[in-house]
Amino acid sequence: MVRGAAGPREVLISGDAKAFTQEIIAGPHQLTADEPKGVGGNDEGPTPYDLLLAALGSCTSITVTMYAQRKGWPLRGVSTRLRHARIHAEDCAECETKEGKLDHIELEIGLEGPLLSDEQRTKLLEIAEKCPVHRTLVTENVISTRAAQSRVADKASPLSI
Repeated sequence: MVRGAAGPREVLISGDAKAFTQEIIAGPHQLTADEPKGVGGNDEGPTPYDLLLAALGSCTSITVTMYAQRKGWPLRGVSTRLRHARIHAEDCAECETKEGKLDHIELEIGLEGPLLSDEQRTKLLEIAEKCPVHRTLVTENVISTRAAQSRVADKASPLSI
């Protein structure tokens, strides 16, 4: 992630209440999120969890690449493969929580570069865990949710006053 950039940009998501398909606008970029047909979606885009994994995987790759470039290391490419599952807390030996279910993300990182030393590979894996999205996911988060003011008068909407 680029430090000193103009700051975080707003992401807008909208959808029709008759379907799960969501249109996403992030700066100049547009994409679609949806659910698979098996759960009532149209499968017109990645699921929200797919997008979460994509955010983590891409941030990890970018962070590792930036570090290797700064160090002048012979990294040729980075690939990430991620999976998400809900697991029983009691099955997780390294977890503090011992009851209920937890989200478990598996992150596999491929470091391409035959001239990378074992020490460089170890350091790049360590740096991967310092990407901003990784840090966000493993620390306490606060999400403030509030109702938006209705832009169009809608008598059926509780937002119109």
